Amino acid sequence: MKDKFRASCPLFIQESQGTPLGGVYLHMGIILAIDFGEKRTGIAVTDPMQIIASGLTTLPTKEVIPFLVDYCSANAVQTCVIGQPKQMDNSPSEVEPKIKAFIQRLQTALPNLRIDRYDERFTSKMAFQTMLDGGLKKEQRKNKGLVDKISATLLLQSYLDASLHSKKKN
Repeated sequence: MKDKFRASCPLFIQESQGTPLGGVYLHMGIILAIDFGEKRTGIAVTDPMQIIASGLTTLPTKEVIPFLVDYCSANAVQTCVIGQPKQMDNSPSEVEPKIKAFIQRLQTALPNLRIDRYDERFTSKMAFQTMLDGGLKKEQRKNKGLVDKISATLLLQSYLDASLHSKKKN
């Protein structure tokens, strides 16, 4: 029965797992989001059910690919969402060539990882507003690493919401 269910529902890329009370957890794989920056990069991940986005870490950008290689080997990462910054006129931002070079290095290091791009306009501003709304003190709001991690989380949650919205339309 388990194989029949798995074959009929390719969305669930990981096998189902029984619980002590006879229930079933379905593991869909983690979605990871990257808010790329020239100096620092924020990373966020979903839970295995792909419902909630949570900030994972902020790293110096040069450390991101080795970190992701280790992280992906220890976790069932299904997709990597990388922010696609755009100008107000919808043209690519100045950092886009660096992001594309980063993506090429990432695809070389993790050739089986699916990579999606998603519009990240305003995530930094929304992250700062989230920090204000959350009551963080001025000193805490100066932590640019925290802004990057929150930006990655907002990017991922927006991606999840858009994915859910498109699934409801179909």
